[in-house]
Amino acid sequence: MLETLTEKLAAAFKKFRSKGKLTEADVKAGMREIKLALLEADVSFKVVREFINKVSERAVGSEVLESLLPAQQIVKIVNEELTSIMGTTQAKLTISSSPPTVIMMCGLQGAGKTTHAAKLAAMYKKQGKRPLLVACDVYRPAAIKQLEVLGEQTGIPVFSEGTDVSPVKIAADGLKYARDNFLDMVFIDTAGRLHIDEELMDELRQIKEKTAPGEILLTVDAMIGQDAVNVAEKFNELLDITGVILTKLDGDTRGGAALSVRYVTGKPIKFVGTGEKIDAIEPFYPDRMASRILGMGDVLSLIEKAEQMYDEKQAAELERKMREQTFTLDDYLEQFAQIRGMGNLDQLIGMIPGMNASALKGASIDEKALGRTEAIIKSMTPRERVKPDIINSSRKRRIAAGSGTSVEDVNRLLRQFEQTKKMMKQFSSGKKGKFGRRSGFPF
Repeated sequence: MLETLTEKLAAAFKKFRSKGKLTEADVKAGMREIKLALLEADVSFKVVREFINKVSERAVGSEVLESLLPAQQIVKIVNEELTSIMGTTQAKLTISSSPPTVIMMCGLQGAGKTTHAAKLAAMYKKQGKRPLLVACDVYRPAAIKQLEVLGEQTGIPVFSEGTDVSPVKIAADGLKYARDNFLDMVFIDTAGRLHIDEELMDELRQIKEKTAPGEILLTVDAMIGQDAVNVAEKFNELLDITGVILTKLDGDTRGGAALSVRYVTGKPIKFVGTGEKIDAIEPFYPDRMASRILGMGDVLSLIEKAEQMYDEKQAAELERKMREQTFTLDDYLEQFAQIRGMGNLDQLIGMIPGMNASALKGASIDEKALGRTEAIIKSMTPRERVKPDIINSSRKRRIAAGSGTSVEDVNRLLRQFEQTKKMMKQFSSGKKGKFGRRSGFPF
C-alpha cells in the first residue's frame, strides 16, 4: 500500500538533500513534486491544497531555511502534517459503561463489511469480551450463511431470523438476545448496496433509531480511491458515523483514501483491514501510517505482531536456548511457523525503516519451501535434530528418501540452520531491550 507515493516523496526529499542550503524557490519546487505525488495517489484535492499550504508555510520559515540540515526539517514537517491530516492520535472504540456496547456496521456491497464485523468481534473476544454477531443483511445471497461460517470459525454466536423478517426487527431482537444472555458487545451487520439509495439509508436510519448504537462504523474499500471519500462523506451526512474501517490496504491501491477520509468527514479511521485472514485487522495509528508513507517504517506495529505470536514463556525459553547454544532443528522449524503466522513478507518489510517494500512486492512465505523443510526435519531421528553434525552422507540419503526431497535439499537446510545459529549467537550477545528481552525478533 502507498508504495508509489512513498517512492515519489523520497525522490522529492532527495532533491532537498542535494542542497546544503534551501531557498524559497527550492521549497516551492519541492512542494510542487510532493503535490503531484499526493494527487497521483488519489488524495482529495482539498486535502492536498491545505496540506501543501501548511507545509510550505512552515518550510519557508527561519527554522528550516537557516537550519544546518534543512532537508531533515522538511521531512519532519511533512511527517507531522501527514499525521495531523489522518487524525493525530489513535481513535478507539467507545465501550459502553452499561453493556452491551452496540456497533452498527454499514457500507456498500463488496467493501468487506460482513468479514470485518467478524474480525472486530474476534479481536474483542481475545480481549475478554463476549460478542454477538447479528445478521441483518437479508438481501445479499448467502450473506447470513457467510456470517454464520465466520461465527463458527471464531467461536462467536450469530443471531439470525432468516430472510423473511425485517432487518430492523432482527437488529432489535438481536440486541434483546444479547441482554438476555449477558453478551457485552453486539456487532450488527447491515445490508449494503452497489450504490447509495434512499431505501438503504432509510433502513439504516431505522436500525440506528431502534438500537441506539454507540458506534456506527463505515467500512470503506481503499481500492476505489477517491470514490471511497465520496462514499464516506455521503454516509456521514446521512447517518453521522463515528468512525471508518479502511479495508484492502494490502491490495494494489494508491491509498489516497487513508489521507482523505478523516479530513473530509471529520471522523477518524479506527481500524484498517490488511488481508483476508480473520486476524488481518489492526487499529489505525496516524503517526505510524505517516512514518510508513515516508519510508521511515513502523517498528512498533512490527514488535506488536511479533509479540502476538510469542508469549513471555516462549520468548524466555528461546532466549535461553540461544544463550546456551542449545537451539535445535525442532526449534528452527517452530520459528518458521511463527513467521508464517505474522503475515505476508511485503507487509512486514514495509514496517522496517529503510527497507524497500516494492522490491519484495507480492512476496510471501513460500508454503512449498516450508513443507519441504518440515518434511526433511521430520524425517530425521530425534538425535539428528538435536545434533545435526552427526548427519553423514548415508543419513542424508535416508532423510532425503524419507522426505521425498533430494540430498541437495537436505544440505541446503543444514547450511541455513548453521547460518541461523551463527546469527543467533551474535544476537544473544547483544544488549537487552526495553522489554527485558534482547532487542530483535525470534527469527
